[in-house]
Amino acid sequence: MSSLKVSDLRPFIPARDFALSKEFYSSLGWETKDVADGLALVRLADQQHFYIQAYYMKEVAENCMLHVTVDDAQAWHRHVASVLRGRKFADARVQPPKFQPYGAVVTFVHDPSGVLLHLCQWQ
Repeated sequence: MSSLKVSDLRPFIPARDFALSKEFYSSLGWETKDVADGLALVRLADQQHFYIQAYYMKEVAENCMLHVTVDDAQAWHRHVASVLRGRKFADARVQPPKFQPYGAVVTFVHDPSGVLLHLCQWQ
């Protein structure tokens, strides 16, 4: 019998400006690597990845969310805020950490395309 084990999940997120999106995620400290024309792999940690694609539909981007578990939502808020201070990523924004009813403190980050990152510190 074959194994049905799943070892990785890599969602695709849209980019209104592909080069800017890659630069945004690199500025957060995540590794970006072009893997095909209009497709880049973003590596957050040893086994955490997602793809940025040179594809954009406003409705898709603004309904796309990534949940990322972090150790310190406050530290991530400070880090993202410092990245955004340069105004290079004018459409990106970060919200202060806030406790959510499901038991986590979350820093919400909107990337330059409108994709929402949930930087989630479980309590």
